[in-house]
Amino acid sequence: MKTLYRVRTVASVVAVAALITGVPDPATSQTSPALPAHPVTKILPIDLLTRPIPDSTPNAAQLRRGQYLVAASDCMSCHVRDGGEALAGGLGLETPFGVIYSPNITSDKDTGIGNWTGEQFYRAMHDGIDDEGKNLYPAFPYPWFRLISREDDDAILAFLKATPAIRYSPPQNEVRFPFNIRSTVKGWNLLYLDSHEFQVNKNQSAEWNRGAYLVNGLGHCSECHTPKNALGANKTSQEFYGAPVDHWVAPDLTGNNRTGLGRWNIDDIAEYLSSGRNSHAGGGGAMADVITYSTSLMSDADRHAVAVYLKSQAASPSVANTRPEAGVMRRGGAIYSDVCASCHLENGVGQPRYLPPLAPNAVLQQSDPIGLEQLILAGARIGTSRASPSPLTMPSFAWKLSDQEVADVATFVRNSWGNEASAVSVSDVRKARKLLKLESVHLTANSGDQN
Repeated sequence: MKTLYRVRTVASVVAVAALITGVPDPATSQTSPALPAHPVTKILPIDLLTRPIPDSTPNAAQLRRGQYLVAASDCMSCHVRDGGEALAGGLGLETPFGVIYSPNITSDKDTGIGNWTGEQFYRAMHDGIDDEGKNLYPAFPYPWFRLISREDDDAILAFLKATPAIRYSPPQNEVRFPFNIRSTVKGWNLLYLDSHEFQVNKNQSAEWNRGAYLVNGLGHCSECHTPKNALGANKTSQEFYGAPVDHWVAPDLTGNNRTGLGRWNIDDIAEYLSSGRNSHAGGGGAMADVITYSTSLMSDADRHAVAVYLKSQAASPSVANTRPEAGVMRRGGAIYSDVCASCHLENGVGQPRYLPPLAPNAVLQQSDPIGLEQLILAGARIGTSRASPSPLTMPSFAWKLSDQEVADVATFVRNSWGNEASAVSVSDVRKARKLLKLESVHLTANSGDQN
């Protein structure tokens, strides 16, 4: 289940008012054996997460809660490969330690988790130990899932065991020595695994505590939005400062006005989690999957609670940047007018909620420009191939712009209309193009109509 440090972000837990306010939740008070597996049918991932569970279904309340929790924790983004069956796994997750393939978590008894007991599932979620007693890599987010209650774990397992049984075994992991020795994870756990469960902060509101539970529990937001050390553990002193993820950047979620959420209000955050768009930004890359399979399916109350908690985070330190050379800005401005202004307009204001405004834009100003480089080179569809593109989706310009031109225009937008960030180098763009496996272009003065 996931990798040593994993790629897809945010998400959340569900209806945890009972844990935070002490009020029983009638939708989760019922427990009974899980349903038998459904017949094998091709079900779209989003349909599995949204199809109604009739009242006549045995244990319907617990199954509905489990369905919501599976969506809110963003299980689908990692546990479905392109063209594969929902939750059957097989997605190759690239990590600094090699490729790990997500496992099958459908109800199949041989290749999935159909035979898992509640105790085995709880141990996996809290201690990172599978049904055979083997250590799971800590990018399966058990360091975060430890905060979830036993009742929620049981609901998740009940729903997973009621999903269609898909017989599928993912490829073998391609993890380099010595990380392919799973027992080494025991040492990682000793160093980095917290032992405590979720603690209510009595000095904060019930909604803030709910948001903390969602963000830091099944949401495991900091898994992507916090920089990692050499062993793939969070740099806890830089929590939510943003970090590179799968050739994108999971941006700063602190109150920093330039790189974080300082200019966003609570409603802005909630709107973004619902639709992937607001007056400040548009979601792309891995976050598009998170929104599709997770945060858009959460309740309004949960999204609002997440926003309340995130807005309480202290701002990350500001970093002073040197103003780019005038020649770079001139060249970048000319390229912007030619290929970008038709959508984002000459003054960078864009079309809020349709075409993201660039002035000012926190995502553009992240310290690592890899996300912007990928967006220009590959377009918003790379990394979100399972999300349906639209006429408003950012296209690829890899065929049109040289590495120098990408560097110039990226530097221009990172330092215009109130934005302030470091210049983008040609070598950075060249490296990004290689990572994305996109061919270089060598344009002549007469090649502007290349296609």
